Formats: sequence, structure tokens, C-alpha cells
Amino acid sequence: MPNGAPRAATRILAACCLVSSIAGAQIDTVPPRLGPPPALTPPPMTERTLPNGLRLIVVEQHELPLADFVLVLNAGGEADPPNRSGLATLTAALLTEGTATRTSLQIADQTSYLGVQLGASAAWDYSMVTLHTPTAQLDSALALYADVTLRPTFPAREFARLKTERLTELLQIRDEPTEVADRAFAQTLFGLNHPYGRPLGGSEATTRATTRDDVVGFWRVHYRPNAATLIAVGDLTPDDVARRAERAFGAWTRGELPPPVAPAPPPRGATSVLLVDKPGAPQTSVRVGLVGAPRATADYFPLEVMNTILGGSFTSRLNQNLRETHGFTYGAGSGFGMRRAAGPFIAGAEVTGAKTDSALTEFVRELKAIGDTVPNAELAKAKRYLELQLPGEFETTGDIASRLVPLVVYGLPLDYYGSYDRRVEQVGQGDVQRVARQYLDTGRLLVVIVGDRKAIEPGVRALGLGPVTVKQVVDVLGTGTVP
Repeated sequence: MPNGAPRAATRILAACCLVSSIAGAQIDTVPPRLGPPPALTPPPMTERTLPNGLRLIVVEQHELPLADFVLVLNAGGEADPPNRSGLATLTAALLTEGTATRTSLQIADQTSYLGVQLGASAAWDYSMVTLHTPTAQLDSALALYADVTLRPTFPAREFARLKTERLTELLQIRDEPTEVADRAFAQTLFGLNHPYGRPLGGSEATTRATTRDDVVGFWRVHYRPNAATLIAVGDLTPDDVARRAERAFGAWTRGELPPPVAPAPPPRGATSVLLVDKPGAPQTSVRVGLVGAPRATADYFPLEVMNTILGGSFTSRLNQNLRETHGFTYGAGSGFGMRRAAGPFIAGAEVTGAKTDSALTEFVRELKAIGDTVPNAELAKAKRYLELQLPGEFETTGDIASRLVPLVVYGLPLDYYGSYDRRVEQVGQGDVQRVARQYLDTGRLLVVIVGDRKAIEPGVRALGLGPVTVKQVVDVLGTGTVP
């Protein structure tokens, strides 16, 4: 065959595929139907408790010689002192930066040599230390895992380095309207006297003010076995985990624990608008919402179904309206930030600056309309969407361990996922309408927009949503000086 023949054949084949694809696109105009969700039988779980109070949850998965561990501590960002926001996340980040017997480089070298993944992080309600390891390396991996948890030294050099990195990241936020909008929304909705009104990762001022002693103090108070749960998933047995956990964590001493912080949010008045000026911005970051619900709410499943219809999927009302119908944005959505206390409900998008007022009109329209009766077909589609999502979240040992974390943090039963589909199916039209009207009071919304004031302010004021307050980015993020 001549040299050019293969290339010509390839081009012909590609053209045929393209024509076939176009023809198929023209014919197949009906969206595929969602099939029934695959049956999910959550794996059995075994509980143990060590003498020092450390709770163990073990899930056996013997398909592969792997194991995942998640150590969950019952304190996160909400436990940060008011003038030290970001302390929980900084403490977690420093755990792997040095111990009494290992430097940060030695920790990194050992994780690489063993083929394990080691990490730590903090959320609002908890901190966690994670380990993924081949079971062949279990003894060495658990020794390293316990070392960074129980014997961190928080080296001054590494503390200074991470603090500098964080300050650099915070400076960069000034040029990110989405971050500015999120922070402005939280601090306006909750106020700086409420933990949720302060940034989880800290501000420039609180980061500069944080000392190594602050980190050591947070770790000493909150990293205690009687405030911790060790989740183990993989090629393990409960007896094996209990024996190894006793060896690794048995010397960890109990401590006196401060009560969890779950303050009530401040009362919300009538709808108001905060405009943060970002001169020259071609887009506007839009956030619309109010205080939502705690994770322990009895309305969890109705709220999940309602939000799926409103803004929790690609085919949701908000996305179809603002993206598909009007072309204001590449994507719009909504969600409840459910925490130990009531977190925020936020609907948001990044919209074309010239269409800011029109986009706000559609946001409010959809928030009102969800309180009307939802058609049966739309309700059924939302419930099926939620049911189809769940099995994919149990595919790996790491997935399973992650799905158990909220059960631990919020005191949910270990058989929670076994009844998930049934409880989703129990949600009816009346439930969706009730929670929409109860939790989405469109007369008490907070609207935050970050964009070019000169271009968007006249149209926003003309909507008459409520009083409009104008701030600069520095008013939201601060100057970086110690309070």
C-alpha cells in the first residue's frame, strides 16, 4: 500500500464517523431514560472501643490487599478562637511536617518508599488524618500514621513556611471574585462573631497573628482519643485492627474536652444586597441565600430532593434557566452547607456582567417557584438521580471510609445508607413544597454580587430587591493587619 494510503483511509474513516455522529445527534433527540438504581447493600461494620476511649469502626473488604484509615477528630474550624480563624486547618497541615523522630523530608521519603498516601485536613466540624496503604506494609504504615498524629513537633521552620504559603494564597484571593463573593456572603450572613462568618482557612490578619504556640495548644486540647474515631476499611479483620490500633494508639492519653461550639445564627432581616466593587470585571459573581439547616435536621431528605430539583444537578431548574434558556452563565446551582449548626443555603453562578440584573431576577423567580407544587415527573427524576449517585460512592476502600465520616461526625447510625433509598422515596410533593417555603424565605434573602460597580449598580438598584450596600474588596478581605 502506498505511503499516503493509510493516512487517506484514516481521514475517510474519521469523516464517516463524523457523519454518523451528526446523523445520530439529529435522530437521537430524546434524553435517555434513567433506569432503576442498582441495589446497594452497605458492607457490614464492626465497632470496638479501646481502653483510652478511641472508637474503632471496621469494614472488611478483601478483594484487594489494600486498606484505608481515617482518624476523625471531633473539632474543626468552628473550634477556632475568634481571632485565630484558620487554626484548625493550619494545625492539620503541620502534622506531616515533622515528629519527634522524623523530619518532614523523612516522612515524605518513607511514604514514597512504602507506597502509602498520608494526609491531614480540617473541615468545619472535624479534623482528620488519612492513610492509604498496601496491607503488606501495614505495620510500618501504621507506625508512621500514629507518629504524625501523636508526636508532631510543629517545627518552627515548617510553621513559618506554611504560614508564608498561606499568606501568599490569601493575597491571590483578592483577584478571585468567586472567593471574594464566598467570603463576603459568609461574613455578612453570619457576622464575624459567629464561627461560620469567619473563613475556614483564615484571613490575612488571623494568619499573621497565629503563633506556633497556638497550633500546639489546639493540638493538645482537641487531638484526644476520647474525641476520636478510627475508621478502617480494607483487607482487614476487626480483631486485627483492634490489636494493631492498640499497639499504635494505645498510649494516647485521654483529655478534658471543651463542649462543641454550635451557636445560633443571628436573626435575618428583610432582603438586602451587598455589592462588592471589582472594577473592570467582565463577569459578576452572584450569591443568593440565607441560613439553612443543621445536618441533624429531620428535613434532610426533603431538602436534598428539593435542592436537586432547584440547583443540585445539571438538569436542575437554575441551570436550565440561567444557562440553557438565557445563556447568562456556564453553570448555576445551589446547595445547603449542613454542619453541626445551621450552615448556609447558597444559590450562585458567575454571570455575564451586562446581565447581572436579569440573572438576579431569574434567581429570585426560581427560589419562589420551587415553593409551588412540583410535577410528579420532575420529583421522580430528582429522587432517581439521588438514588443513582449513591452506589458509585462505595466503589473503593477510600470511598467507603469517606462515606462513614459524616456518620461519625453527626452521630448518624451505621446502617444509615441501608435505608437511604427508602427515605428518598418517601419524600412527596407536599414535603418538597413545605421545606421550600420554610427554608427559602424570599423576603429575607441575602444577595451578594462581586463585579464592576459602574456597569452593574444601576440595574441592580432598579430591581428594588432591598437596600444596596457597596463595599470594596479590602473591606471584605481586610488589610492583613492584626486585629
